[in-house]
Amino acid sequence: MNEVTRALNDRASLLDQMQWIADPLADATVASMLGVWMPRVAGQSASDFLQANAEHWLRIRIANKLIAQWTTNGSLVNWQPKDDGQCSQHFAQVAGALERYVLDAQALAAWADGAKIARAESIFMEHGVLSCLLLFCASLPECYVLPDLSDVLHAAGQLEQHTEHRIRQTAAMIFPVMMQGGLTSLDGSGVAQVLKVRLIHAMIRNLILHGDPESVVLAMQSSNGENGGAIAALDIPVGSVDMFQTLFAHGWDIQRDQLPCNQEELAYTLLTFHYVFLRGMRTLGVGLRADDEDAYLHTWNAMAHLLGVRRELMPQTMSECEKLFAEMQARGRADAAKRPGDLDPRPKLGQALMKSMEDAIPIGLFKGIPSLLTKTLCGRTVASELGILGRASFASSVFYAVAMFLIRCIDTVLRFFIPQFSLSRMLGRVIGYHTMAKLLMDQTRPLKLPDQLLNQMREMIGQWSQDQANPAWVNRLEDRFTGNGNWAALMTQKR
Repeated sequence: MNEVTRALNDRASLLDQMQWIADPLADATVASMLGVWMPRVAGQSASDFLQANAEHWLRIRIANKLIAQWTTNGSLVNWQPKDDGQCSQHFAQVAGALERYVLDAQALAAWADGAKIARAESIFMEHGVLSCLLLFCASLPECYVLPDLSDVLHAAGQLEQHTEHRIRQTAAMIFPVMMQGGLTSLDGSGVAQVLKVRLIHAMIRNLILHGDPESVVLAMQSSNGENGGAIAALDIPVGSVDMFQTLFAHGWDIQRDQLPCNQEELAYTLLTFHYVFLRGMRTLGVGLRADDEDAYLHTWNAMAHLLGVRRELMPQTMSECEKLFAEMQARGRADAAKRPGDLDPRPKLGQALMKSMEDAIPIGLFKGIPSLLTKTLCGRTVASELGILGRASFASSVFYAVAMFLIRCIDTVLRFFIPQFSLSRMLGRVIGYHTMAKLLMDQTRPLKLPDQLLNQMREMIGQWSQDQANPAWVNRLEDRFTGNGNWAALMTQKR
């Protein structure tokens, strides 16, 4: 066996193990908050089963109120849960678990490099509009390629029925992490937001499995697989319960699908946020220098530590990212091929995501750009899996092909004279502007973030109003398709 084969086998073995590992700290926190779920008794209806666990739904509501108090990184220091006087019999149990969690989880890794993090923040400031566009047209689409991961999202109805809610939740984590001081300053909010997301992942696992993942796996192993490790789905009418109860009712086959939101899936999701972004920048012809790519990867790995991802699943270079990403996708596709009779949720999720972006674009000819750009950034295979091939009209497809060809030619020539010149960046900024305005900054559905953080976001978006790297005439052309003035103010006007 040569070294390459041995390395591949070792990594496959590692990833197999990671499917059975979740996040012990966050999982123990949720288990401590909620306690043991009441089992379903013979003949009990699904609605009665949910009602029998009423105390759990109450504790989840208390937890949501308490984590809303985590507004900045500084608010985590010596955090004391504030009781509003309601449900006091459950408050102490929930508050105590959260207090221990905050104390244990808030520290950056010892290896985190402040200088690299500061550089990554500057990169986000310089390319934030493209970052949002690549989130919509590359990171999120790639995130839905793994069948088990998309199945959890489908279960919660977060993309099929509430697409914009899912997008806004993702942005509500990315912006705080990448804004100045997001991970390193007491005034920043990145650490606070990541700890919320980490807890939500643990809550999803607990709800789907009806208990702490480690305990559920141990129970399955001790029974020698006699129960098959399956959690039966509950027959509940669609739309009759909230998202938490929907997850609880979903059902799960542990032996077949391993743990939901496991370490492999968490690591894959992180790759879609840093590797796929950097890959997309290269594809658009505005790739970063090698040291800048290194700083960006390092910062997201520092974030991954806060999210509970294991160090061995944090690739350090673009080459390592590419190999791990390809292997994870191949594993996911091979697993899906073993279950040909299963309903594939990915096309509905992909189509819902494209529709949300298309609705944000006012010019009919441009509405096909999101699906066409997704195909460019992610490849034909991903576009096919998401059911978006052929979604754009013939006119949009021709316009896109001609425009991309001309833009690449013009960029290539003019960069000999103006090194940072980029019409492709301008096109990305135009599409990014409209999608941000509709999906992130629409005041009819404001982002659920602390006021201080929202104000910081508006200030940063205002600074994106002009592309400092392009000549003034390109910015004037861009204004014709976006707006002349402060972008934050324009986006928050009634649309």
